[in-house]
Amino acid sequence: MQRRRRRVVVLLRKMLTCAICTIALVGLLSVHVHVFPSSRVSDLSDPYKLPTQHELNYRKLSTEREWTQELAPPHLSKELASPHLSKAPLSSHKLDGARGNLDFEKLWKPPVNRDFVPCVQHSSNYAAPDESRGYLLVHTNGGLNQMRAGICDMVAVARIIHATLVVPELDKRSYWQDSSNFSDVFDEDHFINALANDIKVIKKLPKELSSATKVVKQFKSWSGLEYYQDEIVSLWEEYQVIRAAKSDSRLANNNLPPDIQKLRCRACYEALRFAPKIEAMGKLLVDRMRSYGPFISLHLRYEKDMLAFSGCTHGLSNAEAEELKTIRENTVYWKVKEIDAREQRSKGYCPLTPKEVGIFLTALGYLSNTPIYIAAGEIYGGDTHMADLRSHYPMLMSKEKLASVEELEPFTTHASQMAALDYIVSVESDVFIPSYSGNMARAVEGHRRFLGHRKTISPDRKALVRLFDKIENGVLKEGRKLSSRIIEIHKKLQGSPRKRRGPVSGTKGMDRFRSEEAFYVNPLPDCLCRRVSQNVSASISIR
Repeated sequence: MQRRRRRVVVLLRKMLTCAICTIALVGLLSVHVHVFPSSRVSDLSDPYKLPTQHELNYRKLSTEREWTQELAPPHLSKELASPHLSKAPLSSHKLDGARGNLDFEKLWKPPVNRDFVPCVQHSSNYAAPDESRGYLLVHTNGGLNQMRAGICDMVAVARIIHATLVVPELDKRSYWQDSSNFSDVFDEDHFINALANDIKVIKKLPKELSSATKVVKQFKSWSGLEYYQDEIVSLWEEYQVIRAAKSDSRLANNNLPPDIQKLRCRACYEALRFAPKIEAMGKLLVDRMRSYGPFISLHLRYEKDMLAFSGCTHGLSNAEAEELKTIRENTVYWKVKEIDAREQRSKGYCPLTPKEVGIFLTALGYLSNTPIYIAAGEIYGGDTHMADLRSHYPMLMSKEKLASVEELEPFTTHASQMAALDYIVSVESDVFIPSYSGNMARAVEGHRRFLGHRKTISPDRKALVRLFDKIENGVLKEGRKLSSRIIEIHKKLQGSPRKRRGPVSGTKGMDRFRSEEAFYVNPLPDCLCRRVSQNVSASISIR
């Protein structure tokens, strides 16, 4: 009897132990299920199973969030804890299942580059620079990106006319009144050394020539080889120094020797590197944006100078419109004074407003928690005009928000250096969207094409204005129908490979050249070649 009791007690103890273990195991599993929903991968999964792309994306984003605090400046670290900034730029309901993965990839995936790669190496006939016949001084004009293009063209001109190029002088008299010198914005030594096999570049004109008679020449716009070889080269017979009064658009976009076109690309994408301090700060801003995951760089050209110059006043008050008109009238070097704002907008000549950009991005399918870097100066009207965009996309970042006052202090009083920071972030962003096709938009688009046709969505402003007007008039509503229309319009406007566009049919004279797509907007076919595999195991050839 006693033995039976002992057996029963032992059996009960075992049952109780099993029950406790079962309860503990269920509790443990429930915790793991909560931490790793079905769309994510648990550490308990098969160790030999390769992770899916979605699992890799999740792990990457999780890791990025861990080091965000280390990268962020103190003033931003506090904000990262706020609800709208702490979210990773993925929506769980959007990413659950195959459809969500497809939507996410489609939004961020770059266009197919069709195996185009940079090919800027000179031909076998390209010789070392000839003996210099004189010195070329260059006064650049415009903002950062206008000066960049001009400098690269002047490198090619120096090669054509057999000149020694003196490091160009940056424009200090433009609207922005920037006192920066070449070496403040660009890596001067790298520029000189990188072009050593093409032209001779020196930092300053030799002292013995400082008092020599110089000819100041305004080179003709969009000039070809013959103009420089005939009209400009002949000046060496009388002068040792030629001074180019302007640098923008002084060289034809097309019909130049292949080696000259490739030299322009080497100058733009290899030699003309930003100064080390700008490169370092730009990289830091990129890293801080990447901590949120994939991001859009939005070149929001809604600044006072742009609106005043273009005469665009849609959505502005009468007082604001008058202020812009006064600025335009008082800016001597802006030739056009009387502008019909409605006509400008209907033709697509106006930048999209912040409100219109919000509607546009939403229609494309970008979620409200998408990180967006605002590549721009001070937005006209500040928060008043940004409110609509911010209501659509609260995660709006800028260099001023990503960096501390101390970090930005060396750059803040120099418009060209601040623009250079925006340029770096824009080139490196996952998606670049300009609200207006100005100098920066064109320069960034060309650079992104050169680097592998990174996704660049160019809004069709003329078509969009018609849709936005219908929304304002109550004829059309935001939703699926609008989204379908906008997506269809922009299917082929996402930076995919294509040859540079020639002049518009029927145009003549200077209008013909003006209607061409600029060289630095699209370096195909001159500086991009198609990589062709002969067979699976063969080496790659370029054609």
